[in-house]
Amino acid sequence: MELSYEQKRDWIRLSRSSTIGPVAFAGLLARFGDASEALARLPEVSRSSKLSIPAVDLVEREMEMTADFGARMIAACEPDYPAYLAALDPPPPIISVAGDLSRLPEERLAVIGSRNASAVGLRFAGQISRELGQAGVAIISGLARGIDTQAHMAALETGTAAVLGGGVDHVYPASNAALYDDIKDRGAIISESPFGHRATARDFPRRNRIISGMSSGVIVIEAAERSGTLITARYALEQGREVMAAPGSPLDPRTKGCNRLIRQGAALIETAQDILDILRSLPPMALREGTDDYNSVPFDWNAAQNDITKAKAHMRGLLSPTPAPRDDLIRMSGLPVPIAAAALLELEIDGEAFVERDGRTSLAV
Repeated sequence: MELSYEQKRDWIRLSRSSTIGPVAFAGLLARFGDASEALARLPEVSRSSKLSIPAVDLVEREMEMTADFGARMIAACEPDYPAYLAALDPPPPIISVAGDLSRLPEERLAVIGSRNASAVGLRFAGQISRELGQAGVAIISGLARGIDTQAHMAALETGTAAVLGGGVDHVYPASNAALYDDIKDRGAIISESPFGHRATARDFPRRNRIISGMSSGVIVIEAAERSGTLITARYALEQGREVMAAPGSPLDPRTKGCNRLIRQGAALIETAQDILDILRSLPPMALREGTDDYNSVPFDWNAAQNDITKAKAHMRGLLSPTPAPRDDLIRMSGLPVPIAAAALLELEIDGEAFVERDGRTSLAV
């Protein structure tokens, strides 16, 4: 459904609240029906001083600046929200888009890799991105130096989108300013961060989740054993996306991550045709139908509040500093699913639990 101005404003306010991540956001919508009602009833859920909700005028100013910049803010329930991204559980509640996603072919693959890539790696990234584009595949990447830059440049004519860690207006690195403008004019720039936000290290895992979430598969070209590129590959696996990797010399530390991915089951690719063959063999992705996900759940939350309060202590006892899948925690609790899920939600909003964007939950420290 298309949100009104006021509905979108409240949607943004709720999603930008300090202790409310995508999992809690989805839980609040399921519990209260819409963002406006959730905001009004948050005092019933949490009185924690850690919860901070952005002021109305601050969010309206962000909406105005985004529009003046020529970008759009799109909520996860709206029809223009990318279908692959909407299939995530949960999707980013709000993204900003500069440019036009409809310019991109529907088939989309991510091409990622080292910032300090070799000449061979850079040439390969450009070659396969160009050939995939000519075959009708859009290229998604992160505008970083190295592999990302080559992939975007090679796909400018056929369709590419850049996902940023900072706001949709923040060009990083500055050396890619001209490329940023080209992508904005011919493809799309995407960000989950507020307008004007300057990226920090903590923003890049969130960006990487969107890069893989926008794509049906992720192609890794040159990645060290410990790198942000491998975080994106991990997200892809968790999201049910195909992971493909280019093999490299065992003497080059920039390819050790790719070689390890292949040993762990990633598809080995050497040509664009290898990638296309894999792509054509994948089953259709399960995408969300309609927007009923955000309607109220038929459950009497008011009557259950005492049970939820008691369940919080039990759920807190199951948490540890090591993140655990949310479904496992609910199952191990032995409590009714709505009660256990609501208890975890309230612990997150109170700042007592930390929830990763993929739903894994740990004790907040």
